[in-house]
Amino acid sequence: MEQATITILGAGYVGLTTAVLLAHSGFKVYAVEPDPHRLGVIKNGRSFFYEEGIDILIKNALEKGTFIPTDSYEESIPKSSVIFSCVGTPDNPDGSSNLQYVFSAAEESSKYMQPKAIYVQKSTVPVGTGQEIQSLFKNKGVEAQYVSNPEFLREGTAILDTLYFDRVVAGSDNSSAAKKILAIYKRLEKYRDEIAQLANVHPASISGQYIATNLNSAELIKVTSNAFLALKISFANSIAKLADVVNADIKEVMNAVGADQRIGAAFLNAGRGYGGGCFPKDVSGLISSGLGHGVNLEIMEAVQRVNESMPGYIIEKVKNELGDLNGEKVAVLGLAFKKDTSDVRRSPGVAIANLLDHSGASVVAHDPKANEEALHDLSSTIHITDSLQDAISASRVIIVATDWAEFSQVPVSFYKQNSTATIIVDAVNCLDKAEVKELGITYIGVGR
Repeated sequence: MEQATITILGAGYVGLTTAVLLAHSGFKVYAVEPDPHRLGVIKNGRSFFYEEGIDILIKNALEKGTFIPTDSYEESIPKSSVIFSCVGTPDNPDGSSNLQYVFSAAEESSKYMQPKAIYVQKSTVPVGTGQEIQSLFKNKGVEAQYVSNPEFLREGTAILDTLYFDRVVAGSDNSSAAKKILAIYKRLEKYRDEIAQLANVHPASISGQYIATNLNSAELIKVTSNAFLALKISFANSIAKLADVVNADIKEVMNAVGADQRIGAAFLNAGRGYGGGCFPKDVSGLISSGLGHGVNLEIMEAVQRVNESMPGYIIEKVKNELGDLNGEKVAVLGLAFKKDTSDVRRSPGVAIANLLDHSGASVVAHDPKANEEALHDLSSTIHITDSLQDAISASRVIIVATDWAEFSQVPVSFYKQNSTATIIVDAVNCLDKAEVKELGITYIGVGR
């Protein structure tokens, strides 16, 4: 396994991160990316998305010849004893998972795979998908070993999360195949400090678990993990709505609740709700999967409803303060769904900007990394600027919609000195409420 050649199908957030890290761990890695623009950017030694530290890893691995970007299955699959499928799994209009890329990748791979090659599914798929792909391989006469190896990385800290994981899960009906996949990560662990230094990310003091399960358990683990984290966020937001009514502070409440070690503080931060490429589709996919097996996951339906309500809830708080928003100048700071990434998929910041625009406000939006990606999701009448000062200068209302350090760590006086704002809306509860009020600016938070 140490000298294995590996193919990664799909060079998105998961695939590209996995590929370059394995390419620095003694493996020769092909990354198959069909999109010509993305492939061209990668071949030039850069990522097409923003992720701290990844560009130097790509450039270095390309120079060493251990990382080979390509659009060809025929070039890569026959040489590889392990194939990782990291293709996209968008949701269908009904909330179910769209698996067309998953199955087309498996079918195309089946034309070229070595006998006994291990086919690894990293894409998040509904439970039972692996059994269907194994049937596909069998019908094609392919003797493949199949492993579910769900990813748990976070955009913005993808390299750190992959190197210093809290768990690696490999699920298969073939225990030998699962052990071989876990061995790949154990080899990565040997190189991780060296890789972290090259990528300029800070090593973590964590000793992760290697977990072998059956196939269906592994598939269910990933969506269950994301669904539970989404549940914590929506739970915090539900309590935040109550806190607004009874004059409590949700930060004080959740700091104390999270101090209970049985609960933990992570993901109890109230605000404008979750977004991105994972939580929304994983929650809807789990609901759909449950219904497909005759199980109604009502608690997850409630999670979904609360999350969808949050951008509108924040706009209503602004309307309660100002009344009619027609013609009001509003700055929306933050378009990425979270800080430290350029990803705007299902971004609450984008949703807030569009709702303001639909209410007649004159909206200026700014994000340190996501302006270009947000362009196609924003209303055409919203002005996007690369300058924080330009965004706030003429705005009566400033909405901090993503907790980038540029917005949360700048002295609050900066907003007073560089704008005519009378209201600051802290949609992610990242600012000091008292400091804002001391400047004579009205503060609006979520549950504060």
